[in-house]
Amino acid sequence: MDDDDHLHLRLKAYEGRPAAVSGAGRDPVNAPMIRHWCEAMGDANPAYTGPGAIAPPTMLQAWIMGGLSGHAGRAQAYDELLALLDEAGCTAVVATDCEQEYARPLRPGDEVAFDTVIESVSRRKTTKLGVGYFVTTRTEIRAGGTLVGTHRFRILKYAPAAREPHPEAAEAATTATAATGNTPANGTATRNGTATAVTEARQPELRPRPVVNRDNAGFWAGVRDHRFLIQRCAVCDTLRFPWLPGCNACGSAEWDTVDAGGEGTVFSYVVMHHPPFPAFSPPYAVGLIELAEGVRVISDVVDVPYDKVRIGMPVALEFRVYDDELTLPVFRAREGAA
Repeated sequence: MDDDDHLHLRLKAYEGRPAAVSGAGRDPVNAPMIRHWCEAMGDANPAYTGPGAIAPPTMLQAWIMGGLSGHAGRAQAYDELLALLDEAGCTAVVATDCEQEYARPLRPGDEVAFDTVIESVSRRKTTKLGVGYFVTTRTEIRAGGTLVGTHRFRILKYAPAAREPHPEAAEAATTATAATGNTPANGTATRNGTATAVTEARQPELRPRPVVNRDNAGFWAGVRDHRFLIQRCAVCDTLRFPWLPGCNACGSAEWDTVDAGGEGTVFSYVVMHHPPFPAFSPPYAVGLIELAEGVRVISDVVDVPYDKVRIGMPVALEFRVYDDELTLPVFRAREGAA
Protein backbone atom coordinates (compact mmCIF):
# COMPACT_ATOMS: atom_id res chain seq x y z
CA MET A 1 0.00 0.00 0.00
CA ASP A 2 1.51 3.35 -1.05
CA ASP A 3 1.20 6.62 0.86
CA ASP A 4 -1.76 7.78 -1.23
CA ASP A 5 -3.73 4.59 -0.50
CA HIS A 6 -2.92 4.87 3.19
CA LEU A 7 -4.06 8.50 3.34
CA HIS A 8 -7.20 7.73 1.37
CA LEU A 9 -8.17 5.01 3.84
CA ARG A 10 -7.76 7.48 6.69
CA LEU A 11 -9.87 10.05 4.86
CA LYS A 12 -12.58 7.51 3.93
CA ALA A 13 -12.99 6.70 7.61
CA TYR A 14 -14.65 10.08 8.02
CA GLU A 15 -17.43 9.33 5.54
CA GLY A 16 -20.79 9.26 7.29
CA ARG A 17 -19.52 11.22 10.28
CA PRO A 18 -21.13 14.55 11.19
CA ALA A 19 -19.83 17.86 9.88
CA ALA A 20 -22.43 19.96 11.74
CA VAL A 21 -24.98 18.90 14.35
CA SER A 22 -28.21 20.64 15.30
CA GLY A 23 -27.36 23.77 13.38
CA ALA A 24 -29.88 26.59 13.23
CA GLY A 25 -30.39 29.44 10.79
CA ARG A 26 -29.30 32.76 12.27
CA ASP A 27 -32.55 34.43 11.16
CA PRO A 28 -36.02 33.22 10.19
CA VAL A 29 -36.90 33.24 6.50
CA ASN A 30 -37.79 36.88 5.88
CA ALA A 31 -39.16 39.18 3.19
CA PRO A 32 -36.28 41.71 3.16
CA MET A 33 -33.71 39.01 2.33
CA ILE A 34 -36.00 37.58 -0.34
CA ARG A 35 -36.38 41.06 -1.85
CA HIS A 36 -32.61 41.68 -1.86
CA TRP A 37 -32.00 38.29 -3.48
CA CYS A 38 -34.59 38.86 -6.20
CA GLU A 39 -33.26 42.34 -6.95
CA ALA A 40 -29.69 41.06 -7.22
CA MET A 41 -30.75 38.17 -9.45
CA GLY A 42 -33.19 40.21 -11.51
CA ASP A 43 -35.94 37.69 -10.67
CA ALA A 44 -39.40 39.28 -10.88
CA ASN A 45 -41.40 36.09 -10.29
CA PRO A 46 -44.61 37.18 -8.48
CA ALA A 47 -44.49 34.03 -6.34
CA TYR A 48 -41.82 35.75 -4.22
CA THR A 49 -43.93 38.79 -3.25
CA GLY A 50 -47.24 39.47 -1.56
CA PRO A 51 -49.11 37.86 1.34
CA GLY A 52 -48.60 34.28 0.16
CA ALA A 53 -44.97 34.72 -0.88
CA ILE A 54 -42.50 31.86 -0.86
CA ALA A 55 -38.71 32.10 -0.83
CA PRO A 56 -36.87 31.37 -4.10
CA PRO A 57 -35.85 27.69 -3.84
CA THR A 58 -32.24 28.47 -4.79
CA MET A 59 -31.96 30.57 -1.62
CA LEU A 60 -31.91 27.32 0.37
CA GLN A 61 -28.29 27.71 1.47
CA ALA A 62 -28.71 31.41 2.30
CA TRP A 63 -30.85 30.59 5.34
CA ILE A 64 -28.21 28.35 6.94
CA MET A 65 -24.99 30.28 6.24
CA GLY A 66 -23.09 31.28 9.35
CA GLY A 67 -21.38 34.42 8.07
CA LEU A 68 -17.75 35.27 8.81
CA SER A 69 -18.07 34.05 12.39
CA GLY A 70 -19.25 30.62 11.26
CA HIS A 71 -21.53 28.21 13.09
CA ALA A 72 -20.88 27.08 16.64
CA GLY A 73 -22.23 23.61 15.83
CA ARG A 74 -19.47 22.47 13.45
CA ALA A 75 -18.46 18.95 14.41
CA GLN A 76 -15.00 17.87 15.49
CA ALA A 77 -14.86 15.18 12.80
CA TYR A 78 -14.97 17.77 10.03
CA ASP A 79 -12.18 19.82 11.62
CA GLU A 80 -10.11 16.64 11.97
CA LEU A 81 -10.65 15.78 8.30
CA LEU A 82 -9.53 19.23 7.15
CA ALA A 83 -6.53 19.12 9.48
CA LEU A 84 -5.50 15.74 8.05
CA LEU A 85 -5.60 17.20 4.54
CA ASP A 86 -3.59 20.22 5.70
CA GLU A 87 -0.93 17.88 7.09
CA ALA A 88 -0.79 16.18 3.70
CA GLY A 89 0.04 19.54 2.07
CA CYS A 90 -3.50 20.23 0.81
CA THR A 91 -3.70 23.65 2.43
CA ALA A 92 -5.72 25.47 -0.23
CA VAL A 93 -9.45 25.13 -0.73
CA VAL A 94 -11.90 26.07 -3.46
CA ALA A 95 -15.62 25.40 -3.72
CA THR A 96 -16.37 23.46 -6.90
CA ASP A 97 -20.12 22.87 -7.10
CA CYS A 98 -23.32 22.23 -5.20
CA GLU A 99 -26.54 20.30 -5.74
CA GLN A 100 -29.88 21.10 -4.16
CA GLU A 101 -33.14 19.17 -3.85
CA TYR A 102 -36.32 20.89 -2.72
CA ALA A 103 -39.03 19.11 -0.71
CA ARG A 104 -41.32 22.05 0.01
CA PRO A 105 -41.16 25.85 -0.32
CA LEU A 106 -39.94 28.00 2.55
CA ARG A 107 -42.09 30.95 3.60
CA PRO A 108 -41.40 34.10 5.63
CA GLY A 109 -41.39 33.22 9.30
CA ASP A 110 -40.05 29.68 8.87
CA GLU A 111 -37.18 28.91 11.23
CA VAL A 112 -34.71 26.46 9.75
CA ALA A 113 -32.50 23.84 11.38
CA PHE A 114 -29.99 21.54 9.76
CA ASP A 115 -27.58 18.65 10.16
CA THR A 116 -24.60 18.01 7.89
CA VAL A 117 -22.66 14.80 7.27
CA ILE A 118 -19.42 14.09 5.41
CA GLU A 119 -20.84 12.18 2.45
CA SER A 120 -17.71 11.29 0.49
CA VAL A 121 -13.99 11.89 0.06
CA SER A 122 -12.53 11.17 -3.37
CA ARG A 123 -9.26 9.50 -4.18
CA ARG A 124 -6.40 11.85 -4.95
CA LYS A 125 -7.09 13.91 -8.08
CA THR A 126 -4.79 15.96 -10.27
CA THR A 127 -6.38 19.24 -11.38
CA LYS A 128 -5.16 22.45 -12.97
CA LEU A 129 -5.15 24.03 -9.52
CA GLY A 130 -3.05 21.25 -8.03
CA VAL A 131 -3.26 17.76 -6.57
CA GLY A 132 -5.92 17.21 -3.92
CA TYR A 133 -9.13 15.58 -2.74
CA PHE A 134 -12.79 16.40 -3.33
CA VAL A 135 -14.80 16.48 -0.10
CA THR A 136 -18.60 16.37 -0.37
CA THR A 137 -20.94 17.21 2.51
CA ARG A 138 -24.71 16.67 2.57
CA THR A 139 -26.93 19.00 4.57
CA GLU A 140 -30.55 18.23 5.39
CA ILE A 141 -32.55 21.37 6.13
CA ARG A 142 -35.79 21.29 8.13
CA ALA A 143 -38.47 23.75 9.15
CA GLY A 144 -40.78 22.81 12.01
CA GLY A 145 -39.23 19.36 11.99
CA THR A 146 -40.13 18.75 8.32
CA LEU A 147 -37.51 18.25 5.62
CA VAL A 148 -37.60 21.19 3.21
CA GLY A 149 -34.46 20.53 1.18
CA THR A 150 -31.09 18.87 0.78
CA HIS A 151 -27.89 20.70 -0.07
CA ARG A 152 -24.75 18.91 -1.26
CA PHE A 153 -21.62 21.03 -1.26
CA ARG A 154 -18.29 19.96 -2.75
CA ILE A 155 -14.88 21.49 -2.15
CA LEU A 156 -11.42 20.67 -3.45
CA LYS A 157 -8.71 20.64 -0.80
CA TYR A 158 -5.45 20.78 -2.75
CA ALA A 159 -1.76 21.49 -2.75
CA PRO A 160 -1.35 24.54 -5.04
CA ALA A 161 0.56 23.73 -8.20
CA ALA A 162 3.72 25.74 -8.81
CA ARG A 163 2.96 28.46 -11.30
CA GLU A 164 5.49 30.63 -13.07
CA PRO A 165 4.84 33.90 -14.87
CA HIS A 166 4.70 33.56 -18.64
CA PRO A 167 6.85 36.28 -20.26
CA GLU A 168 6.11 34.84 -23.68
CA ALA A 169 2.34 35.26 -23.19
CA ALA A 170 2.06 38.48 -25.18
CA GLU A 171 3.68 36.78 -28.18
CA ALA A 172 1.32 33.81 -27.76
CA ALA A 173 -1.68 36.15 -27.61
CA THR A 174 -0.55 37.89 -30.79
CA THR A 175 -0.24 34.53 -32.52
CA ALA A 176 -3.74 33.61 -31.35
CA THR A 177 -5.06 36.88 -32.73
CA ALA A 178 -3.61 36.16 -36.15
CA ALA A 179 -5.12 32.67 -36.12
CA THR A 180 -8.56 33.39 -34.61
CA GLY A 181 -9.20 37.10 -34.87
CA ASN A 182 -9.17 37.53 -31.08
CA THR A 183 -7.73 40.73 -29.65
CA PRO A 184 -4.33 40.57 -27.92
CA ALA A 185 -3.82 41.73 -24.34
CA ASN A 186 -3.44 45.50 -23.93
CA GLY A 187 -5.56 46.28 -26.96
CA THR A 188 -9.12 47.05 -27.99
CA ALA A 189 -11.91 44.70 -28.99
CA THR A 190 -14.69 46.09 -31.14
CA ARG A 191 -18.18 44.59 -31.07
CA ASN A 192 -21.18 46.17 -32.78
CA GLY A 193 -19.22 49.39 -33.18
CA THR A 194 -18.37 49.64 -29.46
CA ALA A 195 -14.73 49.57 -28.35
CA THR A 196 -13.92 47.47 -25.27
CA ALA A 197 -10.54 47.59 -23.56
CA VAL A 198 -8.43 44.45 -23.23
CA THR A 199 -5.59 44.65 -20.71
CA GLU A 200 -2.97 42.32 -19.34
CA ALA A 201 -2.81 41.89 -15.55
CA ARG A 202 -0.43 39.01 -15.05
CA GLN A 203 0.49 38.20 -11.49
CA PRO A 204 2.34 35.32 -9.83
CA GLU A 205 -0.49 34.49 -7.41
CA LEU A 206 -3.01 31.97 -8.63
CA ARG A 207 -6.35 33.69 -9.14
CA PRO A 208 -9.47 31.57 -8.51
CA ARG A 209 -10.94 29.96 -11.60
CA PRO A 210 -14.65 30.37 -12.45
CA VAL A 211 -16.76 27.22 -12.25
CA VAL A 212 -17.78 26.41 -15.82
CA ASN A 213 -20.78 24.12 -16.30
CA ARG A 214 -23.18 23.20 -19.07
CA ASP A 215 -25.40 26.21 -18.31
CA ASN A 216 -22.71 28.93 -18.46
CA ALA A 217 -20.07 27.44 -20.78
CA GLY A 218 -21.22 29.66 -23.65
CA PHE A 219 -20.72 32.78 -21.57
CA TRP A 220 -17.11 31.88 -20.69
CA ALA A 221 -16.41 30.93 -24.30
CA GLY A 222 -17.50 34.45 -25.20
CA VAL A 223 -15.24 35.97 -22.55
CA ARG A 224 -12.26 34.13 -24.04
CA ASP A 225 -13.17 35.87 -27.32
CA HIS A 226 -13.48 39.20 -25.46
CA ARG A 227 -17.27 39.26 -25.77
CA PHE A 228 -19.77 39.72 -22.94
CA LEU A 229 -22.77 37.65 -24.04
CA ILE A 230 -26.20 38.13 -22.48
CA GLN A 231 -28.89 35.48 -22.87
CA ARG A 232 -32.09 36.55 -24.62
CA CYS A 233 -35.31 34.55 -24.45
CA ALA A 234 -36.33 33.46 -27.94
CA VAL A 235 -40.03 33.71 -27.01
CA CYS A 236 -40.46 36.95 -25.00
CA ASP A 237 -37.07 38.63 -25.72
CA THR A 238 -36.31 39.08 -22.00
CA LEU A 239 -32.59 39.50 -21.35
CA ARG A 240 -31.10 37.58 -18.44
CA PHE A 241 -27.84 37.31 -16.54
CA PRO A 242 -26.37 35.18 -15.06
CA TRP A 243 -27.01 32.48 -17.64
CA LEU A 244 -29.86 30.12 -16.80
CA PRO A 245 -31.35 27.07 -18.54
CA GLY A 246 -34.77 28.76 -18.81
CA CYS A 247 -36.41 32.19 -18.94
CA ASN A 248 -37.43 33.53 -15.52
CA ALA A 249 -40.16 35.61 -17.18
CA CYS A 250 -42.03 33.10 -19.35
CA GLY A 251 -40.30 29.78 -18.59
CA SER A 252 -39.16 29.09 -22.16
CA ALA A 253 -36.02 27.00 -22.61
CA GLU A 254 -35.29 28.55 -26.02
CA TRP A 255 -32.76 31.38 -26.18
CA ASP A 256 -30.06 33.16 -28.15
CA THR A 257 -27.50 35.81 -27.16
CA VAL A 258 -26.74 39.49 -27.62
CA ASP A 259 -23.40 41.25 -27.13
CA ALA A 260 -23.28 43.76 -24.29
CA GLY A 261 -22.20 47.21 -25.44
CA GLY A 262 -19.90 47.57 -22.45
CA GLU A 263 -21.35 50.59 -20.64
CA GLY A 264 -22.97 50.47 -17.21
CA THR A 265 -23.27 52.04 -13.77
CA VAL A 266 -22.51 50.89 -10.23
CA PHE A 267 -25.88 49.78 -8.86
CA SER A 268 -24.40 48.73 -5.51
CA TYR A 269 -21.03 47.66 -4.10
CA VAL A 270 -19.24 46.21 -1.08
CA VAL A 271 -15.71 46.78 0.17
CA MET A 272 -13.94 43.50 0.96
CA HIS A 273 -11.65 43.51 4.01
CA HIS A 274 -11.76 39.80 4.88
CA PRO A 275 -10.83 37.03 4.29
CA PRO A 276 -7.31 37.57 2.92
CA PHE A 277 -6.36 35.68 -0.23
CA PRO A 278 -3.00 35.71 -2.01
CA ALA A 279 -4.41 36.88 -5.35
CA PHE A 280 -6.15 39.91 -3.82
CA SER A 281 -5.04 42.88 -1.74
CA PRO A 282 -7.83 44.07 0.55
CA PRO A 283 -9.50 46.41 0.93
CA TYR A 284 -10.99 46.39 -2.56
CA ALA A 285 -14.41 47.08 -4.06
CA VAL A 286 -16.71 44.52 -5.65
CA GLY A 287 -19.56 46.07 -7.58
CA LEU A 288 -23.03 45.05 -8.69
CA ILE A 289 -22.95 46.61 -12.15
CA GLU A 290 -26.11 47.44 -14.05
CA LEU A 291 -25.37 47.25 -17.76
CA ALA A 292 -27.00 49.57 -20.26
CA GLU A 293 -28.99 46.56 -21.47
CA GLY A 294 -30.66 46.32 -18.03
CA VAL A 295 -29.07 43.17 -16.57
CA ARG A 296 -26.74 43.21 -13.58
CA VAL A 297 -23.41 41.49 -13.03
CA ILE A 298 -21.12 41.16 -10.01
CA SER A 299 -17.55 42.07 -10.90
CA ASP A 300 -14.41 43.90 -9.82
CA VAL A 301 -14.29 47.69 -10.05
CA VAL A 302 -10.67 48.21 -11.07
CA ASP A 303 -8.15 51.04 -11.05
CA VAL A 304 -10.31 53.11 -8.70
CA PRO A 305 -9.52 53.52 -4.97
CA TYR A 306 -12.03 51.46 -3.02
CA ASP A 307 -13.19 54.54 -1.10
CA LYS A 308 -13.91 56.41 -4.36
CA VAL A 309 -16.41 53.89 -5.72
CA ARG A 310 -19.93 55.33 -5.62
CA ILE A 311 -23.44 54.14 -6.46
CA GLY A 312 -24.34 55.53 -9.87
CA MET A 313 -20.71 55.78 -11.01
CA PRO A 314 -20.49 55.28 -14.80
CA VAL A 315 -18.25 52.31 -15.67
CA ALA A 316 -17.00 50.58 -18.80
CA LEU A 317 -16.36 46.92 -19.48
CA GLU A 318 -12.78 45.72 -19.78
CA PHE A 319 -11.42 42.24 -20.41
CA ARG A 320 -8.42 41.57 -18.18
CA VAL A 321 -6.02 38.75 -19.06
CA TYR A 322 -4.62 37.18 -15.89
CA ASP A 323 -2.77 34.23 -17.42
CA ASP A 324 -2.81 32.00 -20.48
CA GLU A 325 -6.01 30.28 -19.34
CA LEU A 326 -7.91 33.03 -17.53
CA THR A 327 -9.57 36.17 -18.86
CA LEU A 328 -12.20 37.94 -16.74
CA PRO A 329 -14.64 40.78 -17.43
CA VAL A 330 -14.05 43.70 -15.04
CA PHE A 331 -15.24 47.30 -14.97
CA ARG A 332 -13.31 50.55 -14.73
CA ALA A 333 -14.67 54.04 -14.08
CA ARG A 334 -15.41 55.91 -17.28
CA GLU A 335 -13.28 58.97 -17.86
CA GLY A 336 -14.10 61.78 -15.47
CA ALA A 337 -16.28 59.56 -13.23
CA ALA A 338 -13.80 58.79 -10.42
